[in-house]
Amino acid sequence: QVQLVESGGGLVQAGGSLSLSCEVSGRFFSIDAMGWYRQAPGKQREMCATTTSGGSTNYADSVKGRFTISRDTAKNTVLLQMNSLKPEDTGVYYCYARIRIGVFDMEHYWGQGTQVTVSG
Repeated sequence: QVQLVESGGGLVQAGGSLSLSCEVSGRFFSIDAMGWYRQAPGKQREMCATTTSGGSTNYADSVKGRFTISRDTAKNTVLLQMNSLKPEDTGVYYCYARIRIGVFDMEHYWGQGTQVTVSG
């Protein structure tokens, strides 16, 4: 039914930029929130950036000022613009969406993850 398709991962040098994109497809009423989470090797998954349908955003302290999350509601996509990348940004980035499927049904969805590697 609902799928999250991510794109944009890759290998970049420290100080470089990378943009991630996630598109939600399927049938649903609305997307309440979307975000990006990341998981470095040997570490637990952590919130990187989130945004709600109301436009509010939240960033992890480690990425504030460097990452920007945005949504294109018409295209059901969320973007993560990552600038001034650091080696510690390396990890698998997962797209997240909280989606209202029905009037009383809200579901959580995750993308398959995309690898971001930042070389020093």
